[in-house]
Amino acid sequence: MSTVNLSTVDGTDRLCVSERAQCIPSRVLHLRQLPLDVSEQEVLALALPFGRVTKLITLKTKNQAFLEMASEEAAVTMVNYYTSATPTVRNQPVFIQYSNHRELKTDNLANQRAQAALQAISAAAVHSGSMASGGNGRGLIPGQSPVLRIIVENLFYPVTLEVLQQIFSKYGTVLKIITFTRNNQFQALLQFSDAVHAQHAKAALDGQNIYNSCCTLRIDFSKLSMLNVKYNNDKSRDFTRGDLPTGELEPTAAAFGVALPPYGAAAFPPTFHQHTGLSMAAVPGSLVSPPRMSLQMAPPAVHSVLLVSNLNPESVSPHCLFILFGVYGDVQRVKILFNKKENALVQMSDATQAQLAMSHLNGQRLHGNVIRVTLSKHPVVQLPRGGAGQEEQSLTRDFSGSALHRFKKPGSKNFNNIFPPSATLHLSNIPSSVSEEALKDLFSSSGFTVKAFKFFQKDRKMALMQLASVEEAIEALIALHDHQLDHNQHLRVSFSKSTI
Repeated sequence: MSTVNLSTVDGTDRLCVSERAQCIPSRVLHLRQLPLDVSEQEVLALALPFGRVTKLITLKTKNQAFLEMASEEAAVTMVNYYTSATPTVRNQPVFIQYSNHRELKTDNLANQRAQAALQAISAAAVHSGSMASGGNGRGLIPGQSPVLRIIVENLFYPVTLEVLQQIFSKYGTVLKIITFTRNNQFQALLQFSDAVHAQHAKAALDGQNIYNSCCTLRIDFSKLSMLNVKYNNDKSRDFTRGDLPTGELEPTAAAFGVALPPYGAAAFPPTFHQHTGLSMAAVPGSLVSPPRMSLQMAPPAVHSVLLVSNLNPESVSPHCLFILFGVYGDVQRVKILFNKKENALVQMSDATQAQLAMSHLNGQRLHGNVIRVTLSKHPVVQLPRGGAGQEEQSLTRDFSGSALHRFKKPGSKNFNNIFPPSATLHLSNIPSSVSEEALKDLFSSSGFTVKAFKFFQKDRKMALMQLASVEEAIEALIALHDHQLDHNQHLRVSFSKSTI
């Protein structure tokens, strides 16, 4: 598309020198502070979610452009939207305002050909997008779905169904959400009422961090055109159906679950209100500005003590819980309740570690039972009083001085190797004198089924071992982490994101 000078418009457009809200709405929009070598496609990407673009002129020497929308309604929707969420091109904020021109005039032949191509592209987008609201001018890039597939990388804090709904509903009506774990990654499918909303949510949120420096959103369009939600619970929700049963959560589906009544809302109070269209109500600017950097949501404010319930009282011990929860943080104290031995309190070093342990261990199976991990109302775990009996004292342990804490060293590489429970274990600190057969025998003699084993090619001090199930891997980690392999080296066991 040609870059042309527009005889009817000067560089400043002699318009809208006052605030944007004081400008008279127009189909013609003025875009300023564009990147120097911005392409026509990049400019169009800002406008097409809101409707058909009939004319486009770029003034590249002035870092500006003019768009003429097919309807004034589409232009108003676009300006209103970007008033609340500043658009960016290549991470550079772009300013959009109404022009005082009612239409654009494009006289030269080269630009006429460009406008013809533009109209063809815009019309195709609207047609293939199945225009919403009875042909009101809103269109889509061809072939896109109202369902988004979301992957959350660098999952340092729990990301619940409510958190996703709060974030994405800013861009339109969220109808359904399904969350699950695949390839050791927390993922979700989210259905908007309209593909326009899905497109704009993807454009605004892909690559952003939910919390500062972590929980990065990776967003693609799903091949599904709609979601079928059977249950309303922590893992799936149909916001249009309040009558659905809760169902039973499978342990694998709940690998990242957070059991918070109701559905986690208590720990994550609503930040956004659901909207029914692209026009947005005011939202806290710190959560969305600048839109390509970080959502800057405040991490959940919680205590560092967890309540673990549905334990097997015949098998559980403070040491067992210390080793398991110690995969996700430094456990300070553990108390198995004297009168309710299926329940225990686990105190982590801080609230961040408590959230991390909860997100990974809630819903996992331990000693045959599916355990539930929630936040405790207790700020600390109290040690037994002096008059407590021997059994009660044995049920409470203080691990604050333990040498087995994985995260006490600042900058430890263990911070980068935190993964959900999996059937594949990562073994490290293996002496050169210990063979593959010796390690296999160690695990099999302890009652575990070894399915596969592999030393790291570049570092024989580390290996992967695949067991029969996630539950078996959890128990193997508890039993054999810190097992002495020779006179001064102890085995280190953690969960792996890899498979053999």
